[in-house]
Amino acid sequence: MDTNTVNYQEEKKIYYKVLVGLLLLTAVTFVQPGLFMTHSTFLAQMLIAVTKGWLIVMYYMHLKGEKLITAMVWFALALVTVFFIIVIGIDVVNFQFGAESHITAPAAHTAHAAH
Repeated sequence: MDTNTVNYQEEKKIYYKVLVGLLLLTAVTFVQPGLFMTHSTFLAQMLIAVTKGWLIVMYYMHLKGEKLITAMVWFALALVTVFFIIVIGIDVVNFQFGAESHITAPAAHTAHAAH
């Protein structure tokens, strides 16, 4: 008996489920800013994007059973996250246009500028 036999009908069902999941997540991407997590839209959008990326990598790139590649992906993600935090931390400390920014400017300054 051949143990390498693949049931393509079952595989096709899985791919369609992943496709429907990706389409639903894409729809959630568009409606999320007005429905939920409105104060942390960036976080919600990033979580949706990471979920979609994970689905694509695991199923469409056939990396679901790969242990070493999965470990390397997590390592690379952690490395990029550390560098991102370092760069953003340096940038925030050295931000030159704090008085002109609508995010960091004092409330009285922004209220006065709106008039």
